[in-house]
Amino acid sequence: MAQLFTRMLLATECSEFDAGAENVALALAQRCQLPLAVVLPLVSNPEYEALAPQIAARAEQEAAAKLAKLHAQANTAQVTIDLRVRRGEEPYLEIIEEARATNCEMIIIRRRGKRGLLANLLVGEMVSKVVAHAPCHVLIVPPESSMWSRRVLVAVDSTEEGNQIASVAMGVAAQCGLPLHVVSVVATEGLRSQAQSGITRLVEQAQDSSVSAQGEVRIGKPFTEILAAREASESDLIVMGSRGDNRIGRALVGGVAQKVMGLSEYPVLVLHF
Repeated sequence: MAQLFTRMLLATECSEFDAGAENVALALAQRCQLPLAVVLPLVSNPEYEALAPQIAARAEQEAAAKLAKLHAQANTAQVTIDLRVRRGEEPYLEIIEEARATNCEMIIIRRRGKRGLLANLLVGEMVSKVVAHAPCHVLIVPPESSMWSRRVLVAVDSTEEGNQIASVAMGVAAQCGLPLHVVSVVATEGLRSQAQSGITRLVEQAQDSSVSAQGEVRIGKPFTEILAAREASESDLIVMGSRGDNRIGRALVGGVAQKVMGLSEYPVLVLHF
């Protein structure tokens, strides 16, 4: 099995929301026979902890218990893991810094966080910030998800970034021995012909790489049609890109990606180029 991502980082707080991400991360590491880096971000406020040291001690004990449980899961899966606890006031910043420190190629993280339970269409405030600021690709995994085994869906447009997204999706499909479904969503019927030409080219490219592939053009709201295509094709992994906007001094995940991440019942791999 070809190794598309060789440096993966699981970001987890070992909560009920993290179960899916933990299972998928261990399954990927096991399949690829790779070690897995793990970071547990621990909220830490030095001033507050100085006044209430028992709070800090309790947090340390809880973190140790969580990591011991994850270590046992890794041993069962025969996966070597490198566990790190990072302390700071903003968990997402600690995850981003660990990703940079390990030069990882993909962060694996849950979909929903504890804070802002309904914020950002159930993605969660912390997770949304990780996806927005990540220096690499991010795999968002809903709590009850498992490793994909049926079909990979990739959402593309007629841009160079769309070609890059398709290329990664082909690699994922080839790595897992799965068929690929390519979808492009356009606003009007008049744009169908151009989009179809691009889809046909990408399908042929995938088939030339020995990946079974089919494609389609849909008309309507992008996030609605991407999710509908996933359901119709019975895909259990969505691959797509994100759009950044730095005009207000911070990165933002594009609206389409945000909605797909929040509403999908299956893992979504958001690519950053």
